[in-house]
Formats: sequence, structure tokens, C-alpha cells
Amino acid sequence: MLLIGLLAGTLAGVIDLAVDWMTDLKEGVCLSAFWYSHEQCCWTSNETTFEDRDKCPLWQKWSELLLSQSEGASAYILNYLMYILWALLFAFLAVSLVRVFAPYACGSGIPEIKTILSGFIIRGYLGKWTLLIKTVTLVLVVSSGLSLGKEGPLVHVACCCGNFFSSLFSKYSKNEGKRREVLSAAAAAGVSVAFGAPIGGVLFSLEEVSYYFPLKTLWRSFFAALVAAFTLRSINPFGNSRLVLFYVEYHTPWYMAELFPFILLGVFGGLWGTLFTRCNIAWCRRRKTTRLGRYPVLEVIAVTAVTAIVAYPNPYTRQSTSELISELFNDCGALESSQLCDYINDPNMTRPVDDIPDRPAGVGVYTAMWQLALALIFKIVITIFTFGMKIPSGLFIPSMAVGAMAGRMVGIGVEQLAYHHHDWIIFRNWCRPGADCVTPGLYAMVGAAACLGGVTRMTVSLVVIMFELTGGLEYIVPLMAAAVTSKWVADAFGKEGIYEAHIHLNGYPFLDVKDEFTHRTLATDVMRPRRGEPPLSVLTQDSMTVEDVETLIKETDYNGFPVLVSRDSERLIGFAQRRELILAIKNARQRQEGIVSNSIMYFTEEPPELPANSPHPLKLRRILNLSPFTVTDHTPMETVVDIFRKLGLRQCLVTRSGRLLGIITKKDVLRHMAQMANQDPESIMFN
Repeated sequence: MLLIGLLAGTLAGVIDLAVDWMTDLKEGVCLSAFWYSHEQCCWTSNETTFEDRDKCPLWQKWSELLLSQSEGASAYILNYLMYILWALLFAFLAVSLVRVFAPYACGSGIPEIKTILSGFIIRGYLGKWTLLIKTVTLVLVVSSGLSLGKEGPLVHVACCCGNFFSSLFSKYSKNEGKRREVLSAAAAAGVSVAFGAPIGGVLFSLEEVSYYFPLKTLWRSFFAALVAAFTLRSINPFGNSRLVLFYVEYHTPWYMAELFPFILLGVFGGLWGTLFTRCNIAWCRRRKTTRLGRYPVLEVIAVTAVTAIVAYPNPYTRQSTSELISELFNDCGALESSQLCDYINDPNMTRPVDDIPDRPAGVGVYTAMWQLALALIFKIVITIFTFGMKIPSGLFIPSMAVGAMAGRMVGIGVEQLAYHHHDWIIFRNWCRPGADCVTPGLYAMVGAAACLGGVTRMTVSLVVIMFELTGGLEYIVPLMAAAVTSKWVADAFGKEGIYEAHIHLNGYPFLDVKDEFTHRTLATDVMRPRRGEPPLSVLTQDSMTVEDVETLIKETDYNGFPVLVSRDSERLIGFAQRRELILAIKNARQRQEGIVSNSIMYFTEEPPELPANSPHPLKLRRILNLSPFTVTDHTPMETVVDIFRKLGLRQCLVTRSGRLLGIITKKDVLRHMAQMANQDPESIMFN
């Protein structure tokens, strides 16, 4: 856990620093040291003034460097072109690396990790190459300005770290159950460094990712998340001694009347979650079934070009999404230079700096409002086409940005309404002239939580992540109200969140813990072989030759075979995995003398009695699972489904009085559940 936390925290810190530098590289370069970001470049400058704190002679835009002009049409056009070219270069590099070296590095990774933690194996998904390429390409795609975040993919990166360290210790590498516990804890560390929310990370792993979460996994996750957060804090990538870019502190409490707009934002979040999930799945399905899917590089380049061309003219889409959220969450203090804080000041105001009263909106605020409205429409549309491309793509940050933009606009609306109509009955109790009563940044925060909840259907972990993210402990009730409302609204249109929808789209064999199975069928109705089907492929304990087994393996593609006493008695001994059988035969042929094709294979303690001139027998008892999971043919399917869920089983044998009758695999269970729900059972299976 310590190693996972250290590596996940270090990688997150490196990614944050690299993203900061490469995002600024699209606009200009630091002359004193090209590896400095805009902010770092101007830190060291003695010529930076307070009014123009983002300008310093050491930092030059591309137009200043190449044309020696900072203003004018030609300077704007050159900066625009350089922005697009850098974005296209980063995106092209990212998609090429993913395509050539690690195809599994694309997407957010959370649907696949949920599937892996449910007991399914995707070989190579958590490998070293995937870890390396995902880390590098994550920096490239976030820097390219595409509408995606690094938070979801950081969970995949942390799980790759968990898998790597598990393989070094035999206790974990040889035990799938223990390895899955480590991966659950690694997922918590991933969210911990993604959001700087260690407790939220543990709850996220519990609520959203893990299938099985015993108490020891809880404290392990807690420890891994703590170490990861501590490591990230030591690196201090944002230079603000915080774990996140958008830490805020609000000075005013919220009032009961504000619950109404907060709940409205929750409704918006639920509707956006439903719209996004449906449109994105429809687009991804189209990508899978049409020629579009054959050109992933072209698709990424096209979406990047459209994003860069449309994003540059609007200051709210040009900046990185994390900086945008940070600006939207911000409370307008006396030192803020943002357009969103361009209020008309009262010259007679003599108040402490941190308690500025509500004021009428200035020109800057109205300009910002329509720019935000355009940015909101653009973000909603472009995110649908961006998520699911063949590059690492997270969904947390774009969803939060959509909610934060909507929330900030609602917040400014309520603030201006309260200022101009403070004598209305709803404002009379809490909005007096000269008082600071509405905080637009709080509305942005609530909107962000509502939209993220609508897309992912998280509740408890979402609220904890949000208050850890922003330090707004007294705003838990508004956050809870928005999160619950968005979940209710989204659930009214369909129970699936975006991750479950992508699991179904890809056909992964995943049994959702949230689904209920209430049909009165029995194991015998689901097991195979059915009537009219060929009998089960089985091994016998001491009467099959190496050649027989090799032929059986060649002719079938099953993951394993039940082992019986003999074909006559059909009494079950155990279960042998296909992979272990192949390895055992291969090793025996290479290392043991006298093992040939007609050598007898036996799974008993003692070798069978053989004629004097027969070849050496091959003992395979060590690879035999002597306690495979079995149910009787009259076990209710409700119980069988529960067993598959809770134990993460891949198959279960059906017996009667010790005699083998058939087998139920996870795919059989999924097919049966689809049938019971009047769906086509073949439509849900592995693509």
C-alpha cells in the first residue's frame, strides 16, 4: 500500500506539472527557461506589477517572439494558428502512442476496472506498457485542450501501479481475491490524488468501483489514499500548498430560500447526465458499427481541430478546464481581476476586504455571462463526441465544468435579483442593502456536483469529494440536496450511469450489484448442457492420455474443465484451469523424461496401475482445484446470482448427490437475466 501510494502520488504530481507547462506552451514560451509555465516564469520576474500580474517580459506570446507584435490582427491570427497547431500535435502524438504501443490505454478505464474487480480478467489491461503510455498520453491529451479530464484515467494509472506491485509479491500474484483487494485500494489512491480528496477516494472505491469491500480493504484504501495525498502535497504541483487547483473559501452562509435554486441545479444535472449518457452511447455505438471506427487517428485529429478552432476566441474555453472551474468557483474579493468580478463599486464603501456587499453587475459581468452561455453550449456538444475516443479521456472535469458554468450563471442571476429586489418577501429576511448575501461561486460548486452526480450516479462519495475539494464544510446540505435530486431525476430516465452504459456497450460480463433478480427460476433452468446439446467436456482422474487432453484443449475454447472419477460414475473431483493445463503439459514435455503423447495423466495422489512397458505417467494434482464452487440443480437462481456477485465467480458447477450435471458461467447468468428482462440475450455479450 505504501509503494502504491508513493508511486500514484508521484505520477499525479508529474502529470499536473507537465500539463501546466504544455497547456501554456500553446500560447507562448518562457525566455529564461523554456520548461517554466507562464505562472512560474513570472514568479521570478521583478518587473511584474499587481495590475498586470500575468504579464512579464520573460514570458512572450508566439506573436511577440516571431513578429515582435503583441496586439493587432496579424498577432491574433498567428497566436490562433500556433494554438491550433500545438493542440493538433499533442493529440496526434497521444493517439499514435496509444494505437501503436498500448491500445488499452484509451478511455477512462473505470468501466474496465469495475469489470476486473467483479472477477473478470482482461489480460494486459493493467500492464506496465499501459501504465507508461497512459501516463504520457494523459499529459498530451489534457494539454491539447480537448474536453476531457485526467481524474478518471488517474484511477486506471493507480490500479496499474497496484497490479505492478502485486506481481512482485507471491501472496498477491497467486491469489486473485487478494489482488482484487489491492486494486480496490489502488482505485482509492487514484481518486485521492486526482481530486486531493483522500476520504472521498476511499468512498468512491466503495460506492462506485469495488464489488467486494471488506473492512481490511477499507483501512488499506485509507492508508494508500493518505500516502498518495501526502506524496502529492510534498510535490506541491500547483504552488498553492493545496492538493487541488480549485480550493476556495466562502465567507457567507447559505439561506433556506436558496435551496430552491440548488434543487433546480440538481434537476439540470440529472437532465444533463441523461442527455449525455444517451447521446454518447449512441455515438459510440455508431463508431463501433460503421466505418468511422476504422479511423481513430483521423477522428481524434478532427475533434481536436474543431475544439481548438471554436475554443480559442472564447476566453472561457481557451483556458484549461481546471482553471475555468477554479475561476467559476472563486468568490469575488477585492483583489480579483476576473471579468466575472467586474461589479460597479460604491465609492462610499468602507468595509473589511473579505465582506464585500452585493453590488450591481458591470459591463464585464454581462460580457462574461453571454461568453459563459456560448461556452456551456459548446462544452455540452463537444464532450459527447470526445469521451470514448481512442485516447485517455476522463469525464469528471468536463461534467463539473458544465455544471459550474450553469451554476455560476444562475448564481449571478439570483445575486442581481436579490440586489435589485431586496424588498421582495423571499429576500427581505436575509438580503439587506449593503449586505453580502449571495455567493455565485457556491452555485457553481453545487452545479458542478449536480452534473457530475447526474453522469456517474454517485452520491455519498461525490459530496465528500466536493467538500474536500473546496473546503466548503458548511455547504454539505446544498451539495447533498443537489446530488440526490440529480440522481433521482437521472434515475427516472434510466438506472444506468455512464460507466455501466459503457460496460454494456463493450459487452463485458459484469453483474451489477444494484440490479435486483426476483424471478423464480432454478439452477437447472440455466445450466448447460441443455437438452439436445452435446455433453459437457470433462477430464477423468486417471484414464486420459496427454494427447487426449491436448486434443480436447485444441477443439474447445473453455476456460477450464471439471475432473470426474470416471465417465461412468460422473462423481466430481475438482476443476482444472485451461491455462494451467497447457503450461503443465508444456513444462512436463520439456523437463521430465519419458513424457510422451500416450502418457497417462492422473489427478490422484497415487499413480494408476499401468502395464510394465507403458510410458511415464504425468501427475497434475497440484493444478487441480479440489474445492470448485458447486450448487445443486434445485438452488434458486436468485441465490446463484448473489453468489456470482459476492464472490466474483466466473463459473459454478451444478451437481446432484455428488454427480456432475452441468455448469453455469457468468455469461450464462447474464444471458438468463437478459432473457428474463425480455432483451435479446446475445445482444449483451462480449464484443
